[in-house]
Amino acid sequence: MFGYHLYLLYRYLKVPHTTVMGFENNDKRAWVETIMLDDKKNIDTALTVLGSSLSGATFLASVSLSLSFLIGAWMANNSVFSSELIYGDTRLETMSIKFISLLLCFMLAFSCFVQSSRCFIHANYLISTPDTDIPISYVELAVIRGGDFWSLGLRALYFATPLLLWFFGPIPMFATSIGMVFLLHYLDKNTKQLHTHRSSVKGKQPYERL
Repeated sequence: MFGYHLYLLYRYLKVPHTTVMGFENNDKRAWVETIMLDDKKNIDTALTVLGSSLSGATFLASVSLSLSFLIGAWMANNSVFSSELIYGDTRLETMSIKFISLLLCFMLAFSCFVQSSRCFIHANYLISTPDTDIPISYVELAVIRGGDFWSLGLRALYFATPLLLWFFGPIPMFATSIGMVFLLHYLDKNTKQLHTHRSSVKGKQPYERL
């Protein structure tokens, strides 16, 4: 899982058009540019879209935090260490490492979703500011960063799945990791050509970019 995500990060940084995230970022840039160049006539639609993203990030942050509390309560219950369902090394030190690893994944997911919410809120401020010449690149950066933090939060939850099965032994964890790598590779791969978006707004020039 870790090796696959290093490979995905390399593709995202070097050849972003081969990844779904890079493909979506291209569409997000076009969306932001259209909103900003159209005298913000569609500002209500833009705020609705950002509000939906903000609500989703807030919900997932709450879920991640709740799961963190659940893992903490599970750690306090010593009976799980002697469960017959647990296969392999059941020493207290090993089980503690498993619990802490899983807890870190949920806490990382919570932090990423909180940062995603912060970016979407900032984008809301930028888009809804009246009579301004805010550069389009500022809004693009806020929206894309919000999406990137969202993706990182989801990745942390994906990592938590094989770690959860690690409690039942190394074989379930390994099998789950292999299956998730194939699934994520299929979901992350983009084979479509990037669409060159053209603004339908006439007589408008883009705001200054960074």
